[in-house]
Order: sequence, then structure tokens, then C-alpha cells
Amino acid sequence: MKFEVTILGSNSALPTTKRFPTAQVLNVLERFFLIDCGEGTQIQMKRFRIPMSRINHIFISHLHGDHIFGLIGLISSFSLQGRSVDLHIYAHSKLEKLIRFQLELLESKLEYEIIFHPIFGTKTQLLFEDNSLSVESFPLKHGAMPCAGFLFKEKPRLRTLRADMLSFYNVPIKCRQSIKEGADFVDDEGQVVSNKKLTKDPPKTRSYAFCTDTAYLPRIVPIIGAVDLLYHEATFLKADVKRAKKTYHSTAEQAAKIALEAKVGKLIIGHFSARFENLRGHLKEAKEIFPNTELAEDGKKFSVKLDRD
Repeated sequence: MKFEVTILGSNSALPTTKRFPTAQVLNVLERFFLIDCGEGTQIQMKRFRIPMSRINHIFISHLHGDHIFGLIGLISSFSLQGRSVDLHIYAHSKLEKLIRFQLELLESKLEYEIIFHPIFGTKTQLLFEDNSLSVESFPLKHGAMPCAGFLFKEKPRLRTLRADMLSFYNVPIKCRQSIKEGADFVDDEGQVVSNKKLTKDPPKTRSYAFCTDTAYLPRIVPIIGAVDLLYHEATFLKADVKRAKKTYHSTAEQAAKIALEAKVGKLIIGHFSARFENLRGHLKEAKEIFPNTELAEDGKKFSVKLDRD
């Protein structure tokens, strides 16, 4: 039962030979969610064996080119592959105007529908929800450009049945769903068997927060508190803190401070400036504050196991 992030691109505006612009795929129970779509995203999906045809939801943080320049190509490729399933895109409303214009200019006729969902960017907003997952956006600080972070959270599962106790108390199949939902069992003689005897606590839910691009922003800490995985941009090192502030980006040290204050499980730093060929300095700087930090390297996967304890 996967909950796994694959890094498709870890660089900022200028790609390098080793690092593509920002894009990630989150696999939740074999459902695939694309987060940002920088140039070359579909190449990276093929390279790292992401099933493109199973991408039905795309979340775009903001409209800078290194986060959207791969989108029109991906939409075109979907069409060439004969896609017929709706594609949902969650982004600032201006993106719909851009994509519609590009499709019209290219005289593209799609056999599937693109459904745009606007992100307002001024407050926390529920974007997507089903029986097992919710996705919220929350505002970041990236100058005049509206920018959103994303919080992916599994929903609580039903309680786990204990087969040995079900057999011992002769619990019929028709009663088991209600017991999963928390009900006690009453046998034919009126004896009440408590739910705690028949079930175990369900596995803990898992969560992932995506924060790029943004200046150092402590106010997001309550929103992303205690997530299992936090991706936070670390464009610069602390020696460049003035430049980071001026460009509304963060340093590795600042990303680590956010992770520490939010008490997250693991910090993943990325969105590196192309000026840095070697990233050991970023990792060292972050680890000094938050030891459980890793680099967002292209192709790297980060998983959260299902806790069955």
C-alpha cells in the first residue's frame, strides 16, 4: 500500500545536465498525482517508469516557467496516446487561459476533457477529496506571484478485525462491516462484546507537504505540522540569505528550521539554484538543524511505510 514520492526534477529555473526543473509524482495506493510540471517532465516520467496514463490529477504551485513549461507537451502526448479520461488541473485561474490559448493556436483537438480547478491562493483551500485522501492548498510567499503549497493527507482507515476473536465469538459476516466502523457485537443471547475485543487500531495515516517556491515563512508551521514527509525548497545556502530574501526563496538552513518547528518526520530539500553543482553544502547546512534531511535528487523515491502496529 504505497505512499511514495518520486522526484522528477529538483532544480530551480535553469536546468542542468543532472537536474531538471521542478516536478514530482506522489503515488498513493497506486493512484498517481503530478505536482508541478517543469520542462522535460514527461521525459523524466518515462525514465523513472511512472505510468503517464494513470496521471489524472495535476497540481501546479504557481505560474513561473520552471513549474509549467512541460504541461502543454504532456497534454499533447496524452492526446497522441489516445487518452479519453478527464484530466483535472489545479492551478491559478490564469493557467486555464494559457493552456486554452496554446491548444487553440496549435489547432489541437483533444478526445478528453481538461477540467480546471482554480486555486485562490489567499487561504487554505480543499482541492480534492475522496474516501481515502484529501489535498489542500495553502498560500506561500513568492513575491507578487501567487504561489501555493500542497498538503496530501490520508483519511483515517476503519478498524482492523481480529480473525481469532471473530471466530471465538461466532461473529456473522453481516455484522463485520459495522464492527469495522466501531460498533460492538451483540450475540443471539444478548451478550455484548466490546469493539476493542474484536478489533485493533487501524494503521496510522500518512501525509506529505510540498512547499516551493517560498521565502522563509514560519506561519505555515501549524498547517504542515507533524507530516511524515516535507518537501521544502532550499534554493540557496545561508551565505546567500540576502539574495534568498530578495528573490522570495529559502536557504537550506531556513528549510530545516521550518521542519524542526513543524516536527515533521523527514525533510526533503530541493529547488536548487543552478549555480550549485555540488549539493553537499545544502545537506550539511540543513542536517545541522534537522538531522533527518535528504536531498531531492532526480529519480530518488521517498516512501512512508504503512504502520500496522
